[in-house]
Amino acid sequence: MQRTFIGLGALLAMLGVAVGAFGAHILKSSLGESAMAVYETGVHYHMVHALGLLIVGIAAGQWGESSRLRWSGWLLLAGIIIFSGSLYVLSISGIKVLGAITPLGGVCFIAGWLLLALEAFSRRKA
Repeated sequence: MQRTFIGLGALLAMLGVAVGAFGAHILKSSLGESAMAVYETGVHYHMVHALGLLIVGIAAGQWGESSRLRWSGWLLLAGIIIFSGSLYVLSISGIKVLGAITPLGGVCFIAGWLLLALEAFSRRKA
């Protein structure tokens, strides 16, 4: 589990840099200001939650595996795909209905961070 989430976090952080660079260098001239802001929001949340996956992996290495940590990692991954992915497609395509699924990704983010916090608070001092 530790290697899975550290590996996923690192790959998604790398992808976040690539997607951000693509937006800054290629899309910026073709997207309007509003669409570019939506795209940049997707990149921001993508990067923050890729780092969250790294944290989950490191926590699993320190504390051992648990179902809360496992769910935390998978929910952060789902959040990146649903939240950031929908914002990327929305900003590029202009398909407004995609905005309806974006909050589901936000709920995944919230639940993932909550599970990480619950796992941390459930640990006893050594």
